[in-house]
Amino acid sequence: MTLQQLKYIITIAETGSITMAAERLFIAQPSLSKAVAELEKEMGISIFNRSNRGVYLSEEGTKFLSYARQVVEQAEMLESEYKSAPPPNRAFAVSSQHYAFVVNAFVELVREYGGDKYEFSLRELKTAEIIEDVRTHRSDIGVLYLSKFNREVIRHILKSEELKFESLFTAKPHVFVSRTNPLVGKKTVTLDELKECPRLTYDQGVKNSFYFAEELHITAESPKNIVVSDRATLFNLLIGLDGYTISSGVLSSDLNGDNIVSIPP
Repeated sequence: MTLQQLKYIITIAETGSITMAAERLFIAQPSLSKAVAELEKEMGISIFNRSNRGVYLSEEGTKFLSYARQVVEQAEMLESEYKSAPPPNRAFAVSSQHYAFVVNAFVELVREYGGDKYEFSLRELKTAEIIEDVRTHRSDIGVLYLSKFNREVIRHILKSEELKFESLFTAKPHVFVSRTNPLVGKKTVTLDELKECPRLTYDQGVKNSFYFAEELHITAESPKNIVVSDRATLFNLLIGLDGYTISSGVLSSDLNGDNIVSIPP
């Protein structure tokens, strides 16, 4: 079934004659009749009833025509939207784990290359979704981290999807805490010291493997755990509950009232 065949059906229904429809469509009558017959065979229905005075829609054909009109109208809307409109100046998409430094870099990207018209996309996602976005070309690049713990697994997944990993920088794990957290003032903390505080981690959905976790030391024991889905919620809970999360130490100054301390090697 093609859009052209659907347009043929609509024209025949409007004229009530294959001959008149062929004239309006600027095609030969035998070709039009053949196209209709092929569509009827494909759909397994008789769209038209034939008589000496022309053709008219069958009961099945009347229902089919309503669907055909919807499809053709939607196609015309798509053509009107995208064929007539000038293309955006630039389209670039990034999928990333929940990192503020990615947002900052994205801002600089848009400022430098945006121009008067543009289309950019930044999506903060689960780890598996980032890989899927890049695999399906929904995003041009994905930003995630590799550690000694997850490196082999993530690299194997990327290789199987024919994706390439490029290292941006190397960072040591840091603990993000609020200004009121009892650990503030310490330059380093141990994992045992963190057990008194709620641990905040990002939800990884159905693929909730430790290897997909955004947080370092995810397998360390923690009696208090809260799983969230976005960065704003994580920081609000971090402040409100004196919780913590372990991430990179890319940010070296306060962010929305939180502080950063490092974990000793």
